[in-house]
Amino acid sequence: MDNRIKKVADSILIMTELVLPNHTNQLGNLLGGQLMHWIDICAALSAAKHSQRICVTASVDKIDFHHPIKLGQVVTLYASVNRVFRTSMEVGVKVFGESHIEGTKFHSNTAYLTFVSLDEERKPVKTFEIIPESDDEKRRYEEALKRRENRLSTRGKI
Repeated sequence: MDNRIKKVADSILIMTELVLPNHTNQLGNLLGGQLMHWIDICAALSAAKHSQRICVTASVDKIDFHHPIKLGQVVTLYASVNRVFRTSMEVGVKVFGESHIEGTKFHSNTAYLTFVSLDEERKPVKTFEIIPESDDEKRRYEEALKRRENRLSTRGKI
């Protein structure tokens, strides 16, 4: 394999957190801002794992909140690089909530973030290409291009 090409599987990062009282709102649900913080960290680590460089958040496209996560539940975040562009890359994060007491696990959130890897002078730098292998990885790879085109078409219109 070319040393400038990596597999999507090589960028997978899994992060697990326990929802504690200081992570919750008055309803006992995980704060959206706390979850966004965890999503950003997980995605940044996935991007850094892929690029082998420090990566910074360029944008957060979308975070869908499907189900609340409660105090005492476990949050597991799965991140991987969906596609690499010139100096940026899209990272997708899927979030699951889990109750060990009830024996349940559910998909809570999905997020798409764009990261840029930086060189030693903190300038954006091209990173490794990425090769999707599974059908799911190929689907996410194609969808990432559509999201990027949408981001670029709406840039500066707000």
